[in-house]
Amino acid sequence: MSALICGSIAYDTIMVFPDRFRNHILPDKVHMLNVSFLVPQMRREYGGCAGNIAYNLNLLGDDPVIMATVGGDFGPYANWLDENGISRKHIKVLDDHYTGQAFITTDQDDNQITAFHPGAMGESHRNKVSDARDITLGIVSPDGRDGMIQHAEQFADSGIPFIFDPGQGMPMFDGEDLKRFVDQATWVTLNDYEAQLMCDRTGLSVEQLAERVKALVVTRGGEGSLVYSNGKCLEIPSAKPTQVSDPTGCGDAYRAGLLYGLMRDMDWETTGRIASLMGAIKIEHYGTQNHRFDRDGFAERFQREFGYRF
Repeated sequence: MSALICGSIAYDTIMVFPDRFRNHILPDKVHMLNVSFLVPQMRREYGGCAGNIAYNLNLLGDDPVIMATVGGDFGPYANWLDENGISRKHIKVLDDHYTGQAFITTDQDDNQITAFHPGAMGESHRNKVSDARDITLGIVSPDGRDGMIQHAEQFADSGIPFIFDPGQGMPMFDGEDLKRFVDQATWVTLNDYEAQLMCDRTGLSVEQLAERVKALVVTRGGEGSLVYSNGKCLEIPSAKPTQVSDPTGCGDAYRAGLLYGLMRDMDWETTGRIASLMGAIKIEHYGTQNHRFDRDGFAERFQREFGYRF
């Protein structure tokens, strides 16, 4: 069984400003802003939704297939995927582009200023779902606009069930676009903010959106998640992290748990709890691909957390 992960691959350059932005931004001068922040701490991480989802699914013992477009600077990330045994077969390298880049500066109040360069992501439509073989199900996660539209259509035309995960890509689409995605998808997953935005743009309630798919999943951070399916709403508890280090990438880890359960036809009670524990493990570590565990260790922690084995 293989899941096709359509979405972004990016480098995340994370910088820490040991002060507060508000101490250096004059409110009455924002119309002529010219500031510079000294950032003595910096790290570069491997990221992007597709890369993060695949990394987490690989930890669970599955063999995910990434479909993405990257730039000529992809070499270090390629080596990282190889080291972790994650397929690069359907990652297209465009030498005249950069790989997607996020530059994130965080201050002492956890405020963030982010600049994102999509780079090769904008060419994601060059990949076709039909190029991948022996795919059980898929996910359309944030990517280039045309790529997201075409990959959703291709999954639907091929009869391959898939999750629609608009994430930070949602601003690219209007209400009619989003309703089309929902009608093509088998499942939809959103965080609580995205769910409200989806309702506002489509004019449909969460319950009405859920009627169009097999299940609609809404994550709520530390408050757990909700699964709307078959006219019912199931509440999934959050798993308890040992510490809270970095929430970046928790949603991607959660989605990997969903894919794992869906590929095995697990019930939503178990699938949601696997996803919840994946998010908790991720939040204990800085970066989106720095946590590790083995399948047996995960199963043991799941039993301690929820009182039964899956």
